[in-house]
Parts: sequence; C-alpha cells; structure tokens
Amino acid sequence: MDTLLENRELVTLRGSSVSEQDNRSYVITSKQTGAQVLVDAADNIDQIKALLASAQDDSPEPLNLVMIATTHQHWDHVRALRELAEDTGATTSAGAADLEAIEKESGLRPAHALEHDDVGNFPGFDLRAIHLRGHTPGSIAFVYEDPSGSPIILSGDSLFPGGVGNTWEDPERFTSLFNDVRERLFDRYPDDSAVYPGHGNSTTLGAERPHLDEWRERGW
Repeated sequence: MDTLLENRELVTLRGSSVSEQDNRSYVITSKQTGAQVLVDAADNIDQIKALLASAQDDSPEPLNLVMIATTHQHWDHVRALRELAEDTGATTSAGAADLEAIEKESGLRPAHALEHDDVGNFPGFDLRAIHLRGHTPGSIAFVYEDPSGSPIILSGDSLFPGGVGNTWEDPERFTSLFNDVRERLFDRYPDDSAVYPGHGNSTTLGAERPHLDEWRERGW
C-alpha cells in the first residue's frame, strides 16, 4: 500500500513496502516542479510505478522521475533497479564503494558515484548523501534538509528503530557503522529528524538517541 509519510512545504515523501522482506521504496516529489527522486528500487516494478504515480496530486506540474538513488549494494534493494531505469530513462546514483557490487547484483552500474556530503540539486529540492560505513562499504543515507522544517533521513539498512544495521558480529564493521551513525547523523541533526529505514517502521533521532550507549555496549 502506498502511503503519504511526509507532507512538507516544498516536498512530499511517499513510501511503499515492495517485497516479502518488507523492503521500503520511497519517493520524494517536488510540489513546485513535479521532479521525483526514488530511493531504492527494491522489487516489484509495478508497485514502484504505482508509488510514483500516487504523487500525481502533490504537484500541479507533470511528474518526472529524475533520479533513482540506491542506499547500498545488497540484492534485496536493487531487484527493480535496471528495469525501472531502462523504462523511465531516469539517471542513477549510489555510494562509490558499492558501485561494482550493485552492477553485479542488478546488471546496472549507477551513473553517479556518491561520496560523503555530496549534495544532489534537483528541480525544487536538494538531497545530501551521508556515507555510513559498515553495513556495506558504500552505504548511503539520503537526507532532505528541509529549509522550513525538520530533516528527513532515508537511512537504508544503516539505522533502524532500536539499533544500527547488521554488521554480522564483526567488531570492526560495527564500530565503523556505529561511529558514522553517531557522528554523521546524531551529532549533526536535531532530535525531531524523521528516520525512514530500508525495512520496517520509522523513528526519530530523538527516540533513538538515549540508547546509543546501550548499542555500543552490546555491539549491535
């Protein structure tokens, strides 16, 4: 089911669960221009197309998918990537360190390699890439820094309600991911920042912040 998650002054955020693993695909739509960025073409292209079309009343302008952004390399986040890109003509992006693996998993190499703090300037809004190393080498969170409201963080599989993403009991990977999440998200953005992960329910940084020491101590 397609859901309106955020209705902001300049954009809307809509999301849909598109797989048996509750993979979430999200679309940001500019109210002024109709430009759209889809985050994670995870699976079920027909459902993703319906998600894109569900924003038709969010803007007086025709909808235009300008970018498919991928949070990370894992197969369950890229199953519809190649087909959607070929069908829509939208360009593609992902973390530089994950490009090769995404190509192997999906058959498409994203056109734009993202580094930490890169900002995508789209018609009507910007998105910032935050590199969170640990779940995969090139995992990216996409942040809409709302000029008139709280940030929206699309965290992929790097931050969930209750903890950081899976690092497969590897202490080095956990420390890397935990430190990046703490320094690059919690230390940078306010408590009312909304967090929408790659699976399951949303949260806020404020709801999770009191538990950071607990996460560090338990190691996951």
